[in-house]
Amino acid sequence: MIRGEAQEHVSNVNGVSTSSAHPPFIDRNASSALVRAYRGERGESTPVWFMRQAGRSLPEYRELRMGTDMLDACLNPAMASEITLQPVRRHGVDAAIFFSDIVIPVRLAGVDVRIVPGRGPVLENPVRSAADVAALPPLDPDALAPIREAVGLTVDALGATPLIGFAGAPYTLASYLVEGGPSKEQMLTRAMMHSDPDAWAALLSWCAEITGAFLAAQIEAGASAGQLFDSWAGSLSLADYTAHVAPFSQRAIAPARALGVPLVHFGIGTGELLAAMHGIGVDVMGVDWRLPLDEASRRLGDAVPLQGNVDPALLAAPWPVLEAHVRDVLARGEAAPAHVLNLGHGVPPTTDPDVLTRLVEFVHTHA
Repeated sequence: MIRGEAQEHVSNVNGVSTSSAHPPFIDRNASSALVRAYRGERGESTPVWFMRQAGRSLPEYRELRMGTDMLDACLNPAMASEITLQPVRRHGVDAAIFFSDIVIPVRLAGVDVRIVPGRGPVLENPVRSAADVAALPPLDPDALAPIREAVGLTVDALGATPLIGFAGAPYTLASYLVEGGPSKEQMLTRAMMHSDPDAWAALLSWCAEITGAFLAAQIEAGASAGQLFDSWAGSLSLADYTAHVAPFSQRAIAPARALGVPLVHFGIGTGELLAAMHGIGVDVMGVDWRLPLDEASRRLGDAVPLQGNVDPALLAAPWPVLEAHVRDVLARGEAAPAHVLNLGHGVPPTTDPDVLTRLVEFVHTHA
């Protein structure tokens, strides 16, 4: 459905407020519980989906992936689509999250990156100088063809269930590039940010361009919403985030923003950055398990739809413990204009899938 009314958006990056009207946008699956919640509307029940629900704990995922490299699986349209659909079939969640990896656009641009089991993305040649940044190749738009095909297959199969596209925020991508792999503190990354600001700006610009194209390609191919993950932004001070990161995250979502679908932003340990992260121009803020949702809503002026924030560790707790926790999360989520239940991070690989199914049924029937 094409909806022609313009919608005002106010952003606040580097302390400067700007206002601009959206172009006409595509309201895909506008009547779905998820999209309505992302637009700030409360329905009869709280919609629910889980980060990292595509794969991880599902035996059917492990069987399908057997013998296939992670990044190769992401770039096989039929396999990526099937993995995306599996948790929707099994759990009855209110949305699918596209199965891929945040470093896929890095790989598609021609950078040598691989996923090491038990560790994550690893680069043989980290990017740590202006010359390294200058050598980064541009992303050929045609390289995104497998992504578009996988999304198209998935949307056709999902019907009325919305698909969420996703991408990694420039800071998180830059962290992998500079550190050469996962890092909890991003010491080399933060050092580069301050010691060579020109190289830093060039690196973040490159990351914003490729990840922005990756997210926009998913939406153009049929995704109903998008989520930007800034997994490592919690290592930053508010001042550093605002000055050195937020403008590039805003640039990364600009292509998707122009398409008009609702956008979510999420990071780990980013409770002190919530307002600044929302200020890049998103509609919904994801919250990890550390910050109660009513407090998160207060920090956002009780004006922003929220997503979260069940503690993933409690998926392994006895059901009465998990149920009490979920009731508390739902109650605190009432402080926001709308709430999408999710985890405060991803599904742990050891999670019993039946627990997730039971959790979805509980949320859908909770009054």
